[in-house]
Amino acid sequence: MSDVLLFHHALGLTDGVVAFADELRSAGHTVTTPDLFDGTTFDDVNDGVAHAGELGFGTIAESGAAHADGLGDRLVVAGFSLGVMPAQLLAQTRPGVVGAIFYHGAAPLEAFGDGTWPTGVALQYHFCEDDPWAEEDLPAAREIAGAVGGDLFVYPGSGHLVADPGSPDHDPLIAARILERTLTFLDARR
Repeated sequence: MSDVLLFHHALGLTDGVVAFADELRSAGHTVTTPDLFDGTTFDDVNDGVAHAGELGFGTIAESGAAHADGLGDRLVVAGFSLGVMPAQLLAQTRPGVVGAIFYHGAAPLEAFGDGTWPTGVALQYHFCEDDPWAEEDLPAAREIAGAVGGDLFVYPGSGHLVADPGSPDHDPLIAARILERTLTFLDARR
C-alpha cells in the first residue's frame, strides 16, 4: 500500500477526481484528496483557472503542500493539471517523497526549491499529444523526464482531463491505461 496525496485540477475537487482516488483506494492505497478551492467547483476549465489566478498560483502550491503535514515518510504526490503545482513543490522539497505522478501538467524544475529533481524520487507524467492546455507543459515534461529518468506517457488525442470520469474530456480507454500505469507505479513504491 502506498500513501498518496492527490491534488485536483482547476475544476476543483469534483466527483470525477474523487472517483479516480477511489479507484486507487480500491487497489489498497491510502489516498488523501485535499480541497484547494474550499468546496467551489467549476464546469469550465477557464473559469477554474481564473479562480486559481485570483487565489494566486503560488498560494495554491503552498497551501496544497501544507496538506502533507502529518503524512508518512514514504509519500507519493500526484496532481491533475493545476494540482501538479503543489505536487511538484512537494516532490522537489519535502523529504520522504518517494514518487510523483503528474497528470496533464508540468512546471519547469526552476519553479520550486533549488531547481533540481531529488535523487530517489520516481517520476511519471501523463499527457495527450494534442492537448491545447499542454503546449508549454509537454515540452517541459519531455525535458524533465529525460533529464531525471522519469516516465512520460503520451496518448493520442486532444483531451485535457481525460482521466477524470466527470470531465467532458474523459476518455475511458485512455483513463483505463492511465489508471493501470498509475497502479503499477504505486505498487513499485510500497
